[in-house]
Amino acid sequence: MIQTVVKRDGRIAGFNEQKIMGAIRKAMLHTDKGEDEALIVKITDHIAFRGKSQMSVEDIQDAVEVELMKSARKDVAQKYIQYRNQRSIARKAKTRDVFLDIVNIKSNDVTRENANMNADTPAGMMMKFASETTKPFVDDYLLSEEVRDAVQHNYIHIHDKDYYPTKSLTCVQHPLDIILKNGFVAGHGSSRPAKRIETAAVLACISLETCQNEMHGGQAIPAFDFYLAPFVRMSYKEEVKNLEKLYGEDFSELYDDAIDDYLETPLDGLEGRARVKQHAINNTVGHVHQAMEAFIHNMNTIHSRGGNQVVFSSINYGTDTSAEGRCIMREILKTTYQGVGNGETAIFPIQIWKKKRGVNYLPGDRNYDLYELACKVTARRFFPNFLNLDATFNQNENWRADDPERYRWEIATMGCRTRVFENRFGPKTSVARGNLSFTTINIVKLAIECMGIGDKEQRINKFFAKLDRMLDITAQQLDDRFQFQKTAYAKQFPLLMRNLWIGADKLNPNDTIESVINQGTLGIGFIGLAECLKALVGKHHGESEEAQALGLKIVTYMRDRVNDFSEKYQHNYSVLATPAEGLSGKFTKKDRKEYGVIAGVTDRDYYTNSNHVPVYYKCSALHKAQVEAPYHDLTRGGHIFYVEIDGDATHNPQVIMSVMDMMDKYNMGYGSVNHNRNRCMDCGYENADATLETCPKCGGHHIDRLQRITGYLVGTTDRWNSGKLAELNDRVTHVDTPCNR
Repeated sequence: MIQTVVKRDGRIAGFNEQKIMGAIRKAMLHTDKGEDEALIVKITDHIAFRGKSQMSVEDIQDAVEVELMKSARKDVAQKYIQYRNQRSIARKAKTRDVFLDIVNIKSNDVTRENANMNADTPAGMMMKFASETTKPFVDDYLLSEEVRDAVQHNYIHIHDKDYYPTKSLTCVQHPLDIILKNGFVAGHGSSRPAKRIETAAVLACISLETCQNEMHGGQAIPAFDFYLAPFVRMSYKEEVKNLEKLYGEDFSELYDDAIDDYLETPLDGLEGRARVKQHAINNTVGHVHQAMEAFIHNMNTIHSRGGNQVVFSSINYGTDTSAEGRCIMREILKTTYQGVGNGETAIFPIQIWKKKRGVNYLPGDRNYDLYELACKVTARRFFPNFLNLDATFNQNENWRADDPERYRWEIATMGCRTRVFENRFGPKTSVARGNLSFTTINIVKLAIECMGIGDKEQRINKFFAKLDRMLDITAQQLDDRFQFQKTAYAKQFPLLMRNLWIGADKLNPNDTIESVINQGTLGIGFIGLAECLKALVGKHHGESEEAQALGLKIVTYMRDRVNDFSEKYQHNYSVLATPAEGLSGKFTKKDRKEYGVIAGVTDRDYYTNSNHVPVYYKCSALHKAQVEAPYHDLTRGGHIFYVEIDGDATHNPQVIMSVMDMMDKYNMGYGSVNHNRNRCMDCGYENADATLETCPKCGGHHIDRLQRITGYLVGTTDRWNSGKLAELNDRVTHVDTPCNR
């Protein structure tokens, strides 16, 4: 007698005779003679009682065919066989259609899921083939029934699900000093320690590139200025030694001579040791500038994965007050301002200025001049973004201004917004740590399901009950993934688990990574707070104080539950303001299909990014800051604040400083400014003319608007998916008066 059934995906389920009866009945209804209930029961009973205790779906269907062929109803057997064939074709059709879209380089939300990857190239196609076939495997074999159901019904989204079977981690902040001092082995051959700035810059590239192939997320350097500063002095010493050879004299007393700043100065009027020293400084600045040019050029041209995908990289800097550290910052900013190639804006690395009072924020601070330069550069090139070290939640009690390694206690961020700082299992630092994985909850759908409840209090209470359950499911899913990830061996990540993670140096190649990765974080994200609030109370948080209060209550509740999960599972859980790209329209499309068009909720092709005020809502920058600021402390897995400005910001860096002042005043953690930038795709010419249709340099008409897609730039909107393109078209500017310090 049949007791259990092996499904096509390998899962085991209890035997249900009604499925046999329903299939036979459906075949009979497509014949002229119609239904024969007695025959249905006879065949079903025969198969059920004479079958093996466990049978596959295919074996059971084969048995049905045999019994129908034995009966007088050969017409039913024929229809049943036809139905089986049609179902088999239908199951394959979805995969076939997706593959054909990739083969024929169709522009759709599958091939444009990641705007940083060109899915039209052969290697990009292979990446998409692998991705689209791996995701169903994860659903069928690696997820629990409850989680699988939540994914299928659009309640949650598991980010980087295609990488799930690899056991890879999301991102890491590279302790680059280890690489630069010791070198490393990556594949065949090894890299020696750096001795000059050019080598140090190259090793920084190689470290980021190599690790990108071992992970599914982004790579970051938490203290670019501190790490590279020693190699400025080394290069300076080398220049002095070159002059010793030229002059035939001993200038060794200049090797460690004090240098207040590395500034190129004409040698006119200088004599003796002063002339030699300035000559060496001038040459050193030239080397540093070339090294920074090479670094940015490499990060925009070296492909780390299939699909012409460059390294998803970030660098943090701003607080090294040494002459050497200042030189690194000055030259990276100068070369960023100049642009790469034909002068186009560099897409990577995402540059992040670490703002700190007493260091670089106020006039009189040692690095204030570089802060002014950073604002000038971002006014033209979008980067750097700005990280507020003075925010109450971004501070570390171990930080001391006179500590030469104070960067260890400074927050650093990466990519779209990923933040890793608090740590239950080790030092509170961003260095040598990262996010392990994250999953996003569709809070809009939870709210839509409650819209039919007339009483507002009951409606909101029902929403929180649904949110509570989905938080439980998500936390369990992230722990399940952690339990899977921890079984990986250190040798699977030859760079990451040798040099880049806290405690990795203690691992042997055949050790699992379990003892190391709990230093990382697990993120529970959310999308569409604005649409969620519209569904619950009729307005979003940008237009209603009541909605804002409810929004803060929702995210605070998530934060509190995440703290509970940290205790329950003994992990570093955090709430993430999800940087939705591919997910931007995915949730919306499915919800609209299920619930129809709901004004203010599903009537656009995207849900609003995390806790942002909707991009289409016209308000001042100040109002936007006041609304979004409180969410930064609640979303310690990552967040960002944007202001959209109109026209050419190139000659108005003061507007950038005003935005930073708002961030400082309202205790925001991370932010930047969006503005108009056009790029000719034929020759690389750029300007800020909002009506540009013809390139004044080459006469071409292939003009693209350079824009942030979430937290990073994409060189062409041709690679944006439909949801993000719709959002881009809806974006409005935020006009405001400067915020006084």
